[in-house]
Amino acid sequence: MACSMTARTTFASAAQQLDLFVGTSAAIAARDAQDLMAWPFFSLAKSKRVKPIDFRMGDISILVEATAEHGMATIWDADVLIWVASQIVEARDAGKPTSRLIAATPHEILAFTRRGTGKAAYERLKAALDRLQSTSIATSIRQLGARRRHRFSWINEWRECLDGNGRALGIEMIVPDWLYEAVIDRALVLTIDPAYFTLTGGLERWLYRIVRKHGGKQKGGWSFDIAHLHLKSGALSPLKRFAFEMRAIVRRQPLPGYTLSLDYQLGRERLSFVAIPVDPFDVARRRIGMPPVDKSV
Repeated sequence: MACSMTARTTFASAAQQLDLFVGTSAAIAARDAQDLMAWPFFSLAKSKRVKPIDFRMGDISILVEATAEHGMATIWDADVLIWVASQIVEARDAGKPTSRLIAATPHEILAFTRRGTGKAAYERLKAALDRLQSTSIATSIRQLGARRRHRFSWINEWRECLDGNGRALGIEMIVPDWLYEAVIDRALVLTIDPAYFTLTGGLERWLYRIVRKHGGKQKGGWSFDIAHLHLKSGALSPLKRFAFEMRAIVRRQPLPGYTLSLDYQLGRERLSFVAIPVDPFDVARRRIGMPPVDKSV
């Protein structure tokens, strides 16, 4: 991999010099930042979204704005941030130094997120990086004081590393302090099932993250009003359409590790989810991207 594999490097416009952190190509567990799982930070549609997400609930406020050129970062683009979180946590747990300046090959990111690794997949990865950089977020989450807002983009800067023939060899990116602090804190990160990357719908991807964040492994599971979920999703679809899509997801049962159900309480439709009991050995295999053991043979 090229693009300055030196001990220290800077981007021309970076405000400070950062140590270069090179991600591992080894099989590692997928981790996600709980703040990103719990709140509406991403578009759930593959079509370009420009309309902002303006979310307020109690002391929490989130404003996500997009450019007309690139549109808002999507929940599929967030796979890059899951890769970032996974790399930083893996290194941190091994006692290795980490940094907001991260280097990797496109193949490593695409393989980790279970994408194709051809030219078209790489072009889609570059488009995702552009959306992550151009999407602006302002939030009160983890800010001391009711009137403080932290403004950032998911990626401060990124650049390609090319060989003499213009062939892509690597990518370097700088992630914001807000995200780095959320990942480096052990209490703010959860392991996710690598089968998450196989979920094709934006709504079911978002729902898995909500379920994993709030349901976890609690024996009794968890439940939410559909109207409350609609508010937390940031989706553009009206509540009636959102509820219809939730019912379709419950019929399909696509979320790895969880069983979903719908019922009515006090005249309000609620979604409930319970963790499926699993073999601890299978859990360990899933964390490194291996399939569970086939017990039928």
